[in-house]
Amino acid sequence: MQPGQDNLKKLESMKEEAFLGGGTKRIETQHKKGKLTARERILLLLDDDSFEEFDLLMTGRGNERMGLGEYPGDGVITGHGTIAGREVFVFSQDFTIMGGALGDANAQKVCKIMDHAVRVGVPVIGLNDSGGARIQEGVESLAAYGEIFYRNVQASGVIPQISCIMGPCAGGAVYSPAMTDFTFMVENTSYMFVTGPNVVKTVTHQDITSEDLGGAMVHSKKSGVAHFTFSNDIVCLREVRRLMKYLPSNNRQQAPILDLRDPFDREDPALDYLVPANPNQTYDMKILINSILDGAEFLEIQPHFARNIIVGFGRLGGQTIGLIANQPAVLAGVLDVQSSEKAARFVRFCDAFNIPLICLVDVPGFMPGPDQEHGGIIRHGAKLLYAFSEATVPRITVIIRKAYGGAYDVMNSKHIGCDINFAWPTAEIAVLGPKGAAQIIYRNEIKEAADPEEMLALKTEEYRLAYANPFMAAKRGFIDDVIKPRETRHRLIRSLQFLENKKTLHPKRKHGNIPL
Repeated sequence: MQPGQDNLKKLESMKEEAFLGGGTKRIETQHKKGKLTARERILLLLDDDSFEEFDLLMTGRGNERMGLGEYPGDGVITGHGTIAGREVFVFSQDFTIMGGALGDANAQKVCKIMDHAVRVGVPVIGLNDSGGARIQEGVESLAAYGEIFYRNVQASGVIPQISCIMGPCAGGAVYSPAMTDFTFMVENTSYMFVTGPNVVKTVTHQDITSEDLGGAMVHSKKSGVAHFTFSNDIVCLREVRRLMKYLPSNNRQQAPILDLRDPFDREDPALDYLVPANPNQTYDMKILINSILDGAEFLEIQPHFARNIIVGFGRLGGQTIGLIANQPAVLAGVLDVQSSEKAARFVRFCDAFNIPLICLVDVPGFMPGPDQEHGGIIRHGAKLLYAFSEATVPRITVIIRKAYGGAYDVMNSKHIGCDINFAWPTAEIAVLGPKGAAQIIYRNEIKEAADPEEMLALKTEEYRLAYANPFMAAKRGFIDDVIKPRETRHRLIRSLQFLENKKTLHPKRKHGNIPL
């Protein structure tokens, strides 16, 4: 037999071994836990027959010396393929091989595709399922993490980076997903923490499970680390594909246009009655969002975290937009530490990737109280102010109802560089709410009145009629137009059209110093 034929047979045998990962028993164990294998995940994420693998036969140096055995692929699958026809790079940690632990060779594979992704300008998606650093490799495994972290930072704002936590992710491993743009988690099978339950018990004497310490819902609702959580691997990967439809491949491109056959001039008369006559009564901002967006399609980011503000992606006239909206149905839509940080990070992502920003405002101000002040509401609120102020993409604001005090300025006002500012007739733009303003301005009259409560109500209504409306701001040119609610969609689309070629120049500098 020819030497070439021998090598072909050997290649086939080596590939068969590599495709089995850690072997059939470990694959069965993975499935019993409700998890797909690393290879199954990639094939589900990417378009059919599009995956091209790199370094299938690569093995860790010194594995035999350290008694680890030699596994082709070294615990991670890397390569590139397409999602809806668009190129992406992907790595998928294989828990069936040494628990997906990261060592030098493993990291080299990941770094190689990250470098390729930046060079060619396409997104990189990481499917994380790993026990952490490969302890047997000592400092080499720590150096390997550092190489990945460095590349995460270099790629930030250049290409979209997406992380899917589909199993354990602990210790130093958590910092790479934390620096990517979007983090997905799977309920009941994934968790993230810097120090695990055993260390917590040793240091604090507190018993806690992995799920309660760093499970999907913990990071979705409490910490805000996770942007999305889903019930299983299949749904998670499907939603990654959905997110990709809204994003450009890199910071030099525009997001893809998708015509949903929704008329540009469609009006919704029901919006004229959305805002209650009673200013203290709530309503659901998502009714407005679904009404104005193409096909009522909205991909909400961090839906369980800081619910008093809504952020996410939609389309207007086929164009991807980033939407930020106060939610009066939760804490009256007030800005606090968590909502300010959530919105600021989203604004900065959209600005980095040329996605126009639409802001729907109904904000009574910043959350008062010692907890907020001691928690740094000044610094966190400034993050949102900074993010909007430095954004150079098209920016449009619609004031729906309340826009009080400093929160009016922070929520993408004309004064911090917003391009177009609309207001509904129901808008209330003022330093304070009518009651608070009346208590200060007419303090003496109220105090001396025969019936102070009646006088307060009278002066509150007097102030409301005089100042709590959009017309004073419109007279000053701070509002470009007061529009009928039913016309909101059409006016937004027309504004986006003329802002399409907007150019903004900033003073030359290395970078600003955002109040982190």
